[in-house]
Amino acid sequence: MGKSRVLIIGATGNLGHQLAKASLQSSHPTFALVRDSAFSHPHKRQILQTLSDAGATLLEGSIEDESSLVEAMKQVDVVICAVSSKQVLDQKPVIKAIKRAGCIKKFIPSEFGLDPEKTQMSDLDHGFYSRKAEIRHLIEAEGIPYTCISCNFFMNYLLPSLVQLGAKTPPMDKVTIFGNGNVKGVFVKQSDIAAFTISAVDDPRTLNKVVYLRPPGNVYSMNELVELWESKIGKKLEKVYVTEEELLKKIKETPFPDNMDMVFIYSAFVKGDQTYFDIEASGGVDGTQLYPHQKYTTISEYLDTLLEEK
Repeated sequence: MGKSRVLIIGATGNLGHQLAKASLQSSHPTFALVRDSAFSHPHKRQILQTLSDAGATLLEGSIEDESSLVEAMKQVDVVICAVSSKQVLDQKPVIKAIKRAGCIKKFIPSEFGLDPEKTQMSDLDHGFYSRKAEIRHLIEAEGIPYTCISCNFFMNYLLPSLVQLGAKTPPMDKVTIFGNGNVKGVFVKQSDIAAFTISAVDDPRTLNKVVYLRPPGNVYSMNELVELWESKIGKKLEKVYVTEEELLKKIKETPFPDNMDMVFIYSAFVKGDQTYFDIEASGGVDGTQLYPHQKYTTISEYLDTLLEEK
């Protein structure tokens, strides 16, 4: 049996581009749905040219145009959507088109992050996760075969500052730790997320499942992150602890969307939304156990690259 033909929606975005590259590297016939306007955008045009040169087929269309969606889907077996989190509900026409096309063996929606069914944030997130959950429920209700990828944090989010609000680089003197600092979060590099996702495309073990990514070496508490960074810079940092109550107060006082970084920090490093549950007991599958040969960048290796920039 040959490899599935894969359609990427959102191939000019950061993750979408990585997904398309990983699909091509794994020898999947790879298609990208591209809106007309992308060709007049220099950066997007360059990405599309690179993908095309690597063997991807560019199909003109958009998620607002159902007939172009159905047309594109008739040429493939698997659809991967990588639209931004702001556009999550725009996947409804995609679901409709999958139903109409009737030939899609698997849909991987744009969930990529922590599992929206597992958050314990009592509506602090302005519907960020409920919108993702809504799409998942719709896919299940329509009986569409799916795989959801729960990769937790992207490595280029929050980690470059060692989870310091408003900072772009890691601290060299003083560090803020949220909560007691012992709750673990997960960071995975986008190119690694893409590689794990593509590994799941033709894997029957991932059908109608959530694939969780918690690679060993990528699951750290804030205290562990600080300790690791201290060992790399050869000095101790002054630690300032912010309690759960103080963080919640700050979240509520800060207008949306400026408070979202705090919301995500609260979710991961205070409530433990990324790690509090057992993967298998929750009915999910562990991506690093399914694909033990898949190489990935660890947090320690990533922090080394930040040292080089100092």
